[in-house]
Amino acid sequence: MPKKLQLIISAVVVICVSFVYGFNPSKILPNVFGFEVESLELKNIFRAIMGLYIFLGVFWLIGVWKEELWKSATLSNIVFMEGLAFGRSISIVVDGVSVQFLIATILEFLTMLWGIYNLKKYGNLNM
Repeated sequence: MPKKLQLIISAVVVICVSFVYGFNPSKILPNVFGFEVESLELKNIFRAIMGLYIFLGVFWLIGVWKEELWKSATLSNIVFMEGLAFGRSISIVVDGVSVQFLIATILEFLTMLWGIYNLKKYGNLNM
């Protein structure tokens, strides 16, 4: 179970966040982030993000139950978290620190490191 906990936590969080972004972006996002989502194209983008997040989360959960997919699920989780942390780090340097997302940035980076640790310990990863 310890090697799978990272995937379980990531999946639950990312699937929940997906609904914030895409379930009803024109109602939820103005309250959460303070900007209006009025155009069809912007709604489409946020719903696409929701779909991506949901299906990655589902893949990570499948990796929890199907041992043969654990390594692939963990690797995709590392890439996902690293991508988020990297993008947010660029934003910190270019735009400044967002108090709202600082904790998320730290947690994404730590989750990435946790995944790397798990691959090294349980997945025969040579890094």
